[in-house]
Amino acid sequence: MTQSFIRVTHLSEVDHKQPTSIAIGSFDGVHRGHQALLQRMVAQARTAGMRTAALTFFPHPRRVLHTLPPRFYLTTLDERVHLLAEQGIDLIITHPFDDEVRHIRAADFVDQLLRTLDMKQLWGGNFALGYQREGDVPFLRRQGELKGFTVETLEEPVLLGGEMVSSRRVRRALEAGDMEEVTGCLGRYFGVRGPVVKGDQRGRTIGFPTANLAVWDELLLPGNGVYATYAWVGGKKHAAATNVGVRPTVDGLKLTVEAHILDFDADIYGEQVRLEFVRLIRPEMKFSGLDELKARIAADVAEVRGELL
Repeated sequence: MTQSFIRVTHLSEVDHKQPTSIAIGSFDGVHRGHQALLQRMVAQARTAGMRTAALTFFPHPRRVLHTLPPRFYLTTLDERVHLLAEQGIDLIITHPFDDEVRHIRAADFVDQLLRTLDMKQLWGGNFALGYQREGDVPFLRRQGELKGFTVETLEEPVLLGGEMVSSRRVRRALEAGDMEEVTGCLGRYFGVRGPVVKGDQRGRTIGFPTANLAVWDELLLPGNGVYATYAWVGGKKHAAATNVGVRPTVDGLKLTVEAHILDFDADIYGEQVRLEFVRLIRPEMKFSGLDELKARIAADVAEVRGELL
């Protein structure tokens, strides 16, 4: 259960100072490596009677520097905040990253943290603050010796199958449709959320109506294919066969996320649905026509039914 927490969108919105242990990072995905760092910080802070805080920049610095692909993020910002709060963080700061912030010198940013929060501990992984990433861990430790705070990192990285868990690894596995690895790195199923919108309703004409989700256009999606998923509708979980792709048999034009929810026929247009991706059933294919497509969808649904029900 998520504890009570405070969310602000700028350091200047923090309304009072108190001894604080803060973690800084992009925290995209809040994967098991992030979780281990945050949980260690929270445990130490609780023992010392300190407030815990997490500062995450949005948009991602590389978005401002124009070096990101159109779809990049593993979570929406709101989902990231929720996942951070689940780790026991008291104060979450979703600080804007823009050209002005990009040019702040590392020592000046440290001073802002001290002045605003009364920072006593600064936690992070392989991170750097300030203009041209000058505030690396050795620099920050020297600042801490001068200004009265410590810099803490995890002693050992979190490994899965002998390889370090990282956001980059999650993105690579997600694009490959390797949902088992994604789940292992995240410690939960990867999910997307969005309202159900009107599609062309072609699925209904072949006996497999789908819920077409309007997903944030900067969210990285699993590689094109058909997936066994769980669909959460109105707080209830249902098995679903979900297609991510451009529907090459139909038009091949627009990337869509469409879920055929098993044993479900309610009208849910406009409702928010969350999909959790369990396993790739098959990659996206082009079929000779609608009859062949219908037969393959029936086989996909049977496979999902056998796995999830």
